[in-house]
Amino acid sequence: MTFLEYAPAPESKAILNLQKSYGLFIDGDFVKGHGTSFASISPATEEKIAEISTANARDVDVAVAAARRAYDRTWSKLAGRDRGKYLFRIARLVQERARELAVAESLDNGKPIKESRDVDVPLVAAWFFYYAGWADKLDYAGLGPNPRALGVAAQVIPWNFPLLMLAWKIAPALAAGNTVVLKPAETTSLTALLFAEILQQAELPDGVVNIVTGAGETGSLLVNHPDVNKVAFTGSTAVGRAIAKSTAGTGKKITLELGGKAANIVFDDAPIDQAIEGIVNGIFFNQGHVCCAGSRLLVQENIQDEVVDRLKQRLSTLRLGDPLDKNTDIGAINSREQLERIRTLSDLGEQEGAERWTSDCAIPDKGFWFAPTIFTNVSTSHRIARDEIFGPVLSVLSFRTPAEAIAKANNTPYGLSAGIWSDKGSKILAVADKLRAGVVWANTFNKFDPASPFGGYKESGYGREGGRHGLAAYLQSSGWHDPDTRGLSSSRSDTRGLSSSRSERIETSPAKKPAKKSPKGVTK
Repeated sequence: MTFLEYAPAPESKAILNLQKSYGLFIDGDFVKGHGTSFASISPATEEKIAEISTANARDVDVAVAAARRAYDRTWSKLAGRDRGKYLFRIARLVQERARELAVAESLDNGKPIKESRDVDVPLVAAWFFYYAGWADKLDYAGLGPNPRALGVAAQVIPWNFPLLMLAWKIAPALAAGNTVVLKPAETTSLTALLFAEILQQAELPDGVVNIVTGAGETGSLLVNHPDVNKVAFTGSTAVGRAIAKSTAGTGKKITLELGGKAANIVFDDAPIDQAIEGIVNGIFFNQGHVCCAGSRLLVQENIQDEVVDRLKQRLSTLRLGDPLDKNTDIGAINSREQLERIRTLSDLGEQEGAERWTSDCAIPDKGFWFAPTIFTNVSTSHRIARDEIFGPVLSVLSFRTPAEAIAKANNTPYGLSAGIWSDKGSKILAVADKLRAGVVWANTFNKFDPASPFGGYKESGYGREGGRHGLAAYLQSSGWHDPDTRGLSSSRSDTRGLSSSRSERIETSPAKKPAKKSPKGVTK
């Protein structure tokens, strides 16, 4: 064994107890879908994992009706502190089943197990813990006293962070008192269905969360359903634009988190060693399948050669291979379709005159793989500098002055995120103030916290997820104040749909089913 060679260290799949087929999760139970089922495959091996049901119009109607029933009869009438208890219970169950969820996520999505284990799943639990604390404090969400829930939320999530995006959507919706119908991406439905099992363990009232699977047609049926009050979508700009058009004039509240083409700006006074790691994390984390990935590297001209050389050296140490191997740095591309898009745009980069460098690594015979790639001599007019590639491809551009860096960074239809690397805090603040990006990281990249809002400008969508702002997206001001309950936190809705501030416990049965024994380690 030579330097930088590692013996295989695969995570065992024995912890998984997967079914051969999965139905839809509606009204607290798994039911068969009426659409044509499809196979979920591992992108690393192209082997079938399970058969997944497809929801048709009838199934979507049933799911939305279940969510409406749960909202009217149960969830909107629960005290905020009791909703919070359910969220705490879900968070603890996620922690208990963390290893299982991480293995399932890497198997189904293709991302390295160390990312699923150390980033995705811990953040999922953190999101539910955070919003559990908000459930009885809605008066402080910024909408005045006694804000009320919207009703039924339709949520459509992407394939790059299946379980984490589920948590980003479901946790604030439930804390605010809404019920949910969620559609995961068709290529990564597995962990959403395992999460449905966690909801059963947590004895969440029937119909509060419903999960319907399928392709784009199922998502369209859901977001355009007339009995939906809120739509939250994360995905491509093209689909987000279509959702905005179809829901215009319906009165539905919309949150869209769309594409990005983030600039990662490195000044000549930056801590270079730290910056190199930040660049790698910014674009090659999760194979570049990140909407806020730092896919455009802007380097000050006098240090460009040094940064590029050191970056190539660092990429040469990354290990591409089995996502379940604990040594793997670069996993599999999620689907054949996405792999073809990455290849097409990379070939265009060469045709337009950019210089291509690809890390020398062995590509497995089966599965969907793309080696880390850097393009230099890139112009702002090149497609690789303008289009979201959504893969492990980095475009390097240079600049001389801060003004030039700002102009190039803002020269994009997107505005989701950016990064700045410098030893001078005053420079970071001055540049950040002029960047048209929803999130700006300073001397770091791709860091997330449930208390911090996330979202973009322009074609990157509108609305925020995370923090108080993410909670407000699922609430509306009541315009009403009860003088007898001044200063108390919002906790339930009365029959007029107005939120009450009373904090007494409301004895509402958590489910239609007979009482079950609480899961191990979970308290009621």
